[in-house]
Amino acid sequence: MPFLPSAIRLGAAVDALHRGGVVACPTEGVWGLSCDPYNGNAVSRLLRMKRRPVSKGLILVAASEDQLDFLLSTLGPAARSELSASWPGPTTWLVPHRETLPAWIVGDHDTVAVRVSDHPVVRALCRAWGGPLVSTSANPAGARPAMAAFQVRRFFGEQIDCLLPGAVGGQRRPSVIRDLASGNIIRP
Repeated sequence: MPFLPSAIRLGAAVDALHRGGVVACPTEGVWGLSCDPYNGNAVSRLLRMKRRPVSKGLILVAASEDQLDFLLSTLGPAARSELSASWPGPTTWLVPHRETLPAWIVGDHDTVAVRVSDHPVVRALCRAWGGPLVSTSANPAGARPAMAAFQVRRFFGEQIDCLLPGAVGGQRRPSVIRDLASGNIIRP
């Protein structure tokens, strides 16, 4: 059975998220940083930590397609089938956001990057939170993504409000990003 964080650790992570904190946890391929996507201060803090411009946009990660239904409900059956065939898993899709998300999430784009994770820690965190979270690699811009908790601490130290234990999945790299409209791979 895969490792899952204890209820106490998950509770601490959710408390940190409610306070506008940044949580680190393993994902399918690298360690990631998460925060509440609707808390502009939390997202700004995460972007400063990473030295990432808001214009690039961020990924939303979820435990299930239901958590992303506010974005997916208007997609046609073929598009929904394509998403469902790849999820849960390490594929991130660019889907239209239809102005349903804050500018600090979508950046300069008409689409938003979304993924239903198959990593047990990410899924547990999103379930405990009750919805999607920001998910971005745990590294400052230009540095290689963290593959272990000690690297996250080396990059960010006490800036991390909660670190959920675990190991990255078998992907060993950030998720593939594909555009739903064209099918093109944006990030291999």
